[in-house]
Amino acid sequence: MDQISDWKISKWPFLAANAVLLAVAAGVVCKAAHPIAQAEILAATGCVALGALLGCLPFILEYRAVKKLIEVNAVTTVAAQLHDLKTYSAQIAAATSQWALVQDATKGSAEKTAAAANEIADRMAVEIREFNEFQAKLNDGEKATLRLEVEKLRRAEGEWLQVVARILDHIFALHNAAARSGNADLAEQITSFQNACRDAARRVGLTPFVAEPDEKFDAQKHRAHGVENPPAEAVAAETLAPGLTFQGRLIRPVLVRLRETAAPAPTENGRPLALEAE
Repeated sequence: MDQISDWKISKWPFLAANAVLLAVAAGVVCKAAHPIAQAEILAATGCVALGALLGCLPFILEYRAVKKLIEVNAVTTVAAQLHDLKTYSAQIAAATSQWALVQDATKGSAEKTAAAANEIADRMAVEIREFNEFQAKLNDGEKATLRLEVEKLRRAEGEWLQVVARILDHIFALHNAAARSGNADLAEQITSFQNACRDAARRVGLTPFVAEPDEKFDAQKHRAHGVENPPAEAVAAETLAPGLTFQGRLIRPVLVRLRETAAPAPTENGRPLALEAE
């Protein structure tokens, strides 16, 4: 009885009664003498009104039945939901009770677990601190070792630079001696030997250089032999020892002998002494 089709009313008896009443009203109007009397008009109107009421009555009754059915279904649904709600409430209450039992049963284990976790965390913190201290000490040791190695390398670099510089100085002196000997073949051989030695030194970054004759004296790259404060117009006469640069950095200036300048003639009162003698 929860379907709408079960609550439908048969309409054909009401429609048949409506048709009969309409036919009676039509017969009254047709059989009445004209002009129609008031009683006949009332009878015909009553038949039509009653027929219309009978025609609408099944639909009204069916609407009320369907409305009642909807209300009954709604009440049934609400009752079912209330029953389900009670069931859910009972399940929630049971779950809450079980959870309380579980908490009571695991309370001691949870405390032990938390204590063990805290202990592990403290131990890890201590180990991390010790590891960091060990790493710092290791880094300091490695830095000290590297610093010592760098100092050794620099000392060794300075020593072999001094050795190579002495060798180049001796070769330069030998070249000058050969050039002054007047033997062209010997001078050419010594020059080739010096160029080969200088090329070998350039491969490790050590580059010798000399001052050109009559080159203007430069205090940055020249050093005058036997003169502490050379004049500004001083020029180099010859190179006594080559200068050296290591990897583009000047490590020793070139030693040069300055060209001697003629001393000015002695004068007295702005006139040469020779003229005064005449």
